Amino acid sequence: MTTAAVDTKVAVARLIEFLETGNVPHGLFAPDVFLDVSLPHWRLQADTAEDAIAVRASGHPFPGQVRVERISQTDTGFAVEFEERWEHEGQNWYCREMIRADVADDTIVDMSVYCTGDWDEATQRKHAAAVPLLRP
Repeated sequence: MTTAAVDTKVAVARLIEFLETGNVPHGLFAPDVFLDVSLPHWRLQADTAEDAIAVRASGHPFPGQVRVERISQTDTGFAVEFEERWEHEGQNWYCREMIRADVADDTIVDMSVYCTGDWDEATQRKHAAAVPLLRP
């Protein structure tokens, strides 16, 4: 196994821990990490670890579960496709995301996030009634 593969596994594990708990594992982000988040009707960026963590905390502060669908190693890091589920204000919420991250020494140095936006229970029911999914 190459060093890049080991670095990628460590970085992915740290990222999933962060997404599920909100706790920031040591070494997750470089101090000068660049973050670019694309939402359905908005876009956010940050250029420090502190600001990247604040973007997540302000937009998605709730612990939950991450179901990883695919992880692909790239020349510079990884891409991960996943869904998140969490509870908030008596509802079960859902979103699908894809992250492309560049990694150096087990640490994320650049990350782009593409998110469907958060779906409340009514949106999930509407979607399930209108669209038969071929895969989960």
